Amino acid sequence: MKKSIPASVAMALLVLLSFPITSRSASPVTVEVLYMNHGPLRPTVEQIRQVLSGYGDKISSSWYDFESKEGEKFMAQKGLKQHIPLIIWVNGKSVVSVAGKEVQLIGFPSGSGPAAFQGKWTMESLRKALDQLTDKK
Repeated sequence: MKKSIPASVAMALLVLLSFPITSRSASPVTVEVLYMNHGPLRPTVEQIRQVLSGYGDKISSSWYDFESKEGEKFMAQKGLKQHIPLIIWVNGKSVVSVAGKEVQLIGFPSGSGPAAFQGKWTMESLRKALDQLTDKK
């Protein structure tokens, strides 16, 4: 006895098989930057923009000026009340793992800006964290 495939099943198979099999790209890594638009921080902001530009559509970035209405709303969402020149969140966290070490992306990078506002991170640590998250070699 010969069995037939119902027309709706045959049509569904035909549609599915007509699409090329491709792997879907992962969602982009989200990067949110809260910064003070002041002279001493501008070179750092430019360096961050350059780092992020190297990832194309693998990264989605949002920038918030500390002193703007948008920045104030963003700070309220994050629960921030203190005066911080720069914070970077990667996928919602300001702490990233780089080679097994936790790195906080807060303040000026090490070795730049006023000593009192320097964090313990570098552009290289930001780049390495993003490389890991985007599988960039």
